[in-house]
This record gives sequence, C-alpha cells and structure tokens, in this order.
Amino acid sequence: MAATLSQFANSLTVETAFSVLAVAKQLKAAGKDVVELEIGDSPFESTSSAKAAGVTAINENLTHYCPSPGLPEFRQAAAEFVRSEFDIPAGPENIVAGPGAKVFEQFFCEAFLNPGDGVLVFSPYFPTYVPNIQRRSADIVFSPLRQSHAFRPEIAEIERFLSDHPSPKAIFLNTPHNPTGGVATQQDLKDIADLIRGKDIAVFSDEPYCHMVWEGRHHSLLEQPGMMDQCVAAYTFSKSYSMSGWRLGFAVSAAPIADAIGKMINTTLSCTPPLVQQAGLNALKNDHQQRGEQMAKFREKVQLLTEGLNRIDGFHSLDPAATFYVFPKVVPICNQHGITSHGLAMYLLEGADDDFGIACLGGECFGDAGAGFLRFSCAEPNERLEQALAFIPTALERTDRIGRYLEEHPHFRLEQPYADEA
Repeated sequence: MAATLSQFANSLTVETAFSVLAVAKQLKAAGKDVVELEIGDSPFESTSSAKAAGVTAINENLTHYCPSPGLPEFRQAAAEFVRSEFDIPAGPENIVAGPGAKVFEQFFCEAFLNPGDGVLVFSPYFPTYVPNIQRRSADIVFSPLRQSHAFRPEIAEIERFLSDHPSPKAIFLNTPHNPTGGVATQQDLKDIADLIRGKDIAVFSDEPYCHMVWEGRHHSLLEQPGMMDQCVAAYTFSKSYSMSGWRLGFAVSAAPIADAIGKMINTTLSCTPPLVQQAGLNALKNDHQQRGEQMAKFREKVQLLTEGLNRIDGFHSLDPAATFYVFPKVVPICNQHGITSHGLAMYLLEGADDDFGIACLGGECFGDAGAGFLRFSCAEPNERLEQALAFIPTALERTDRIGRYLEEHPHFRLEQPYADEA
C-alpha cells in the first residue's frame, strides 16, 4: 500500500500558465506553429553584466554555502538599489536574498499567519497566493479589481475587510499587477498606509514588475512612513534583467522580520547560490542602460498588442499602466458562443486551426473576477504578435469549429452568460 498524501498536497493547484505551456510545447513538437503568449517570461537574454559575473563566479569557485540571508555585498547593493530608485529607506539589514520572488509568499505567510486569520486578496490574483495562504489554514477574503477602476485596489474594500472580518491580519498587494497591468497610485498607497498604520496588519507587497511602469516610476508601499514594520516587499531579477532561469530575488522589510525570514531560508533552502547573487549584484550596479532598452522594447510590444486587440470586434482592453501583459475583456464573444474565457483561450490554441494556434490564458485562471477576460503575454517577437492579431478574427469566424471544440470539451461550455460590467 502506498503512503497517502496529505489533504494539503491533494488540494494543490499549479499556475495554469505552465499547464498551457506544456500543451503548447506538445503541439509544437507535433508540428503545429504556436505563438506562445501564455507564459510570463522575458524573450530577451539576461543582461550582459549578469552573465559575465556568473561565469566569473563559477571560475572563481564561488560555489559553496554562504550566509542564509544573502551575501553581505548583495544585501548592500539591493538596499542601495531600492533607496535610490524607489525611495525605500532600506539598509542591508532589511534585505533577504531568495530564489526569485515567489518563495517570499510562503515565508510571509509563515511569518504572520495563524489558522483562522483573515487575508485580503485582490482578484484577479497571482495563482500561487492561494496555496501559500492555505498552507497556514488562514481565511481568504477576495476583493474584485474592476476594469472600470483601472484594476486598482479600492480602499473601501480594505475598510470593509478590516471592519467585518473577526480576525483580519494580512493583505496581499500586487502592484504593478499581474494579470491586469493595473497600478496602485501613490495616493492609493498613502490611503492604504494611513488605514493600517499602527494596526496588527501585515502586507505582502509583490513588486516583480517595478521597472515596467509605463508612465512615471514605480511606487512601493514601503515608501510610506512606518510601513517597513508592517510590510514585506518582494522583488525579482526575472523581469527587469531577464534572469528568470537564474532564480534570484530579494525581500525588503524591517530588520526583525528580515531576520525571521533569513531563519526560514536557513531551515529550508540553506542559502541562495552565491554565484547567482554575484550575477544579480552586477546587474544592479552595471546594467541600468540595458535594462532600460529592454523595457522600451516591452512597451512597444504592449502598445502593438493592445491596439491590435482593440480593433477586433468583441475585445476591449485598457492600455496597461504596467507589466508586459494585455488583459482584454471578451465577454461579448464568450456570451455569443457560450464558451468560457479559458475555453476561448484553449480553442485559439487547440481548435481554431490544424496548423496554427495562439497560446494565451483565460482570466479565470487568476480567480473568479478574471472570468470574461483573456491574458496575453507579449513575450514574442513583434512579427509573431502581428501574426496572432491577424489570426484571431479568422478563428472567431469559424463558428463550426467553435461548436465542435465545445462538443469535444464540454467543460468549457458557459453555463450562465457573463455579466458585462459597465
């Protein structure tokens, strides 16, 4: 008899982007031409100083253990980075290195949540938030982000959570926001800080897209007075420096919180590889210009895709304020054909044509509030984006193929029409 998995293990779900990625790769291996707009990975090479420093670190045998919170020189560089770029009053004692930003979701939950504690999560949401909160048996309260409000968090929703939940404890804040491209304004962040300051409320501030803000600069909750003691902000090198495969990020918080997270890293990961930290350190110090050039190319892709999608009947997208995702509403199309938004996404990949497909994601992959939307990543060459835009109207005209796809995949049938938000 095999040992049985725990209830938690059996309940785990994964990022749908990676599931769709697997389907896309299978179809491509079988000879289908697929434009991959499902995964949030940079199409560019890692920045040059990062690559060179990584090679040097290996040659210099920086391949052994290092302090669990990170190399002192990396922590110093990260602190200088957030101080100079985002006005966050951090020193090296406020920095903890980790393998990307995602791992800090788990460490945040372990640092602050007890069973039954209330956690406010804005929806659509990054899919790994939920299992990390559930790990602590905390109580998730979802709050919708609305296209009519530019996908910004609504302060009234936070007030309601704080007043109505019997044990409010934490807020997950993602700005710039994946999947919608929304950005909390500096006034939004001030209002949030004023609302929770001095209360036993912790905020996980997820900020991987800090250099993909298309007007002005990124603002963090940590800029607001007193928030260092109540907030853990997470950053990654995956987007800004195209280093997703290196697995490097860091968290910023008050020294006692950073110390506690460092202990968690010690008991789970031992440390983040020093050769990877050296690569990131050099990226922070030397690759500002290259980073800016890559961000400009991302902005061009976002504009191309947004404008192209808005020319298609039934699509309506805001110009994303940030990120390299476009999140159009497709409610009229879904209601017309009786198909869920993720069903529509999978039809574009699998069913619309035998030789060509587009991989994207249905908005409900990011929670119920995403239903009726699609998420497109811009991580393909511009000519491939244009191919995808040209194909979508043709795919939607093939009503016989949509009907056949629904017959073969009845779980994608839309049981009730989506409400079309005004």
